[in-house]
Amino acid sequence: MNSQNDNSTTVDAGRRKLLEAVGAGAVASAIPAVFAAESSGVDKQTDRPLRWGIVGTGGIANHIAPMIKVAARAELAAVASRKIETARQFANKHGIPGAFGSWSEMLSSNTVDAIYVATPTAAREEICLLAAANGKHVLGEKPFANLASLRRITSACRKNGVGFMDGTHFVHHPRTAKIKTTMREKIGWPWSIGSTFQFGLTDAGNIRFDPKLEPYGAIGDAGWYNVRAAVEFTAPGIKIVGLDAYIRRDKKSNAAVTGSGVIAFNDGSTTTWDCGFDAGALNMDLRISGAGGQFSLNDFVQNQADGRAGPADYDYRKGEFGSSGTLERISVSSAKPAAALMFENFAAMVGNSDLFEASVAASERTQEWLDAIWTKAIQNERS
Repeated sequence: MNSQNDNSTTVDAGRRKLLEAVGAGAVASAIPAVFAAESSGVDKQTDRPLRWGIVGTGGIANHIAPMIKVAARAELAAVASRKIETARQFANKHGIPGAFGSWSEMLSSNTVDAIYVATPTAAREEICLLAAANGKHVLGEKPFANLASLRRITSACRKNGVGFMDGTHFVHHPRTAKIKTTMREKIGWPWSIGSTFQFGLTDAGNIRFDPKLEPYGAIGDAGWYNVRAAVEFTAPGIKIVGLDAYIRRDKKSNAAVTGSGVIAFNDGSTTTWDCGFDAGALNMDLRISGAGGQFSLNDFVQNQADGRAGPADYDYRKGEFGSSGTLERISVSSAKPAAALMFENFAAMVGNSDLFEASVAASERTQEWLDAIWTKAIQNERS
């Protein structure tokens, strides 16, 4: 096995060149790589940090709070919960100066410039819309209720001149940029993308088991990452020409706990996917295949260094196994975790219409394909 180390600063320096190299029509597909490639653009946008407020105090909010604190040009200013006592406990835990007993109170205040919405899917649109109306930038956890709901959010952000981004972490790690900028040379046209995201969820009280709060179940929660990988690595502008999808439901809650399927595109490529949250082992595999070889990752959703600075690896394989083939391990360094880079890239987006529209396009395409999968899965279930 050969080994290659790639310093993230080398990738960072290519961000502006990559923007200049793509045409206007390709910006939406190129921008995730641009986001992942550099965080230094934050300094060029504004000298004042964005003051962030978090809506929600659950598990993902607890993971994200420290990420905001290590991100450049980001300041964790406040948190809101339905109960002021819960908000204060969260604030004390993470060293946050402001605590609110309602999200509407926080959004109407001058305490924050931007909000991270870490609520169940069912509550997300209302909060995002009010945030935009109050001139607050919006970073919303995913998925969204459906494409129509997401478009109402992005339209409100566009109308009020505020930023928008969804909370997908892996697109911001420099590994994603490295794969996208070398894919054509290494493997050629990506005719097959296969992904799996499965994990075990043993807490029956988790909101993922509540169809009222998380209507799409595993399809929306884990499946978002499968679909986003397809959005990131398929050719720009492709259209769905066929798909099939199946779900399995939990017998007690009726939540969709697993999903599997295939999508065919008009350029002849396909993506196959499996997702679920009742698996006995964590699986985050991604394979991108072309005539020139294959890229493979065993941690595409959350690289092994997630939560701390460190490299993320992937393999390039060509030919047969053994001495007649090629197997190369590629390591891409990052000074900060992908989640922290997400907030730095958000700050870089503020005030830049091209970056805003690219962010919106990536989110809307992901949700559009996710909606199509869910619709087909329900049709198959009823038949």
